[in-house]
Amino acid sequence: MDLERNNLSGAGSAYLRQHAANPIHWQEWGPGIQAHARSLRKPLFVSVGYSSCHWCHVMAAEAFSDAETAAFLNRHFICVKVDREERPDIDHYLMGFLVEHTGSGGWPLNVFLTHDMTPMYGLTYAPCTGDRGLPTLLEIAGKVQAFLSSGREAPAYMPARRMPSSFPSEHIVPALTRGFDREYGGFGASPKFPPHSTLLYLLYRLSEEEGLHSKEMALRTLDAMRLRGLNDHLGGGVFRYCVDRRWTIPHFEKMLYDQAMALWVFALAFHVLGRDADRAMAIKIVSCLQTDFRRDRLYLNSHDADTAHVEGATYLSERKELETLLGPAGFAAFSEAYDIPEAGNFDGKIHLVKRADTPCDELEAVLLDARRRRPQPNADTKVVSGINALAVCALVQASRFLGAPELRDAASVTMRRLIETFWKEGRLFRATSDGNLHRHSFLFDASAALLALTMLAEDEGSWSGILAEAASYVESFREGDGWIESREPDFIPVPAPRYDQPIPSSPSLALLGLARRDLLAGNTPRQMEYGEPHEADFHNVAAMLCDGRCRLLRPKTPSS
Repeated sequence: MDLERNNLSGAGSAYLRQHAANPIHWQEWGPGIQAHARSLRKPLFVSVGYSSCHWCHVMAAEAFSDAETAAFLNRHFICVKVDREERPDIDHYLMGFLVEHTGSGGWPLNVFLTHDMTPMYGLTYAPCTGDRGLPTLLEIAGKVQAFLSSGREAPAYMPARRMPSSFPSEHIVPALTRGFDREYGGFGASPKFPPHSTLLYLLYRLSEEEGLHSKEMALRTLDAMRLRGLNDHLGGGVFRYCVDRRWTIPHFEKMLYDQAMALWVFALAFHVLGRDADRAMAIKIVSCLQTDFRRDRLYLNSHDADTAHVEGATYLSERKELETLLGPAGFAAFSEAYDIPEAGNFDGKIHLVKRADTPCDELEAVLLDARRRRPQPNADTKVVSGINALAVCALVQASRFLGAPELRDAASVTMRRLIETFWKEGRLFRATSDGNLHRHSFLFDASAALLALTMLAEDEGSWSGILAEAASYVESFREGDGWIESREPDFIPVPAPRYDQPIPSSPSLALLGLARRDLLAGNTPRQMEYGEPHEADFHNVAAMLCDGRCRLLRPKTPSS
């Protein structure tokens, strides 16, 4: 390990390679990092992010490219870059520290640690210059170094092993209602993230019982996600979140996990609510998955928010461009369906937002064809086993709810490839980058794979053997009454996170997978207490299954 140079040019992670030209002497996390830090008694600067993160790109181009900042960091710290999608244990540990000490989190996640791995100070974005009214990264690093030079010790930090708090089931919907945005849909103000787990909980409740408030929240939020700026109306699929309360402008990155969860949500919505618009949305998400994400029978991880360092460039259009492409009559018809403001809605350009459900498939196809001839966002071609397993779950559910058996076949093909690629030596490994297997194991991936296997095993007995192995493997992550996310030898054991947004937590996936395993075997699953609304909504889907209030085995398709 050469600490006197940037060593990321040969990294397997696309995110790490994005920082290979920085003057900072970045290292990959590995077994030697802790040993070098302790032997040199040199603190660490650890920066965590992911390939499609817009603000990660901004910081890479600004502070991380600044020679003065780099010289100071190189002199006083061992600088380490971490891909959060390869090392969720490190990400969760450091994010827990940041949230505990600042009240909020995000990426890029930057933390200074002592030589013995104690976190001292954390932050997200920091500029290179002071013109944004924020302290610069150089200023912050200088203060951290001054603290260390004073001889004072950073207080010890260990993430709390949070046990799920119980919540009366009859109070869940009223609690969700209190946070519901009745005017624009979703929950809270801004930014607006798609509440996948909350929608699944509401829809599964509605599949079993009438509920006026549940239906209002589901319908309003589904329509906001479908009609507004979260949806890629041309290419299908959803963006990661919208920056505003009205769901108008997204951060333009597309994540595989959002496509998987949104497909499950909209397919279930069609099954429960019977609206053709939800079915059409689900079908376009499938198109996005198969066209933009599928590679060698698996699914790549994400697409960047930026194109050539400009956020959303691929997706934005000039009004005159739309008029030219569609012609006068076509543009007039398109304007009946879409809001096309004269001044644009994003830096003078237009991000498509629907004003009505007026169909205009042919006009959308013209615009999509033109968009595909533009430069495209970079793709993070990393393949993450657990997120692929979530995609399998979504495809199985969509095959049933939409009456599309070909999606069940696609799910089966993906699962077989997933097992072939990642199941080695009795463990499920996390990810591949450029064909190289990263031999780290986490509860999230094991739990998502178990859940997917229970869905496939409902219709095909050949999955029973690997299902039993997967269930035993998931159980190996139990620790007392809780769950451990990983026991990787180059890091400390990290308790599993329990927050079900934007995707289900590892323990929630594990509990649902194990409960479905029991039901498939003809056994009664162990009863579960309900958890806090918003925080434990997917956990509460599992709890509904265990107390008989939610049918999650062989649901009828709309055509049956």
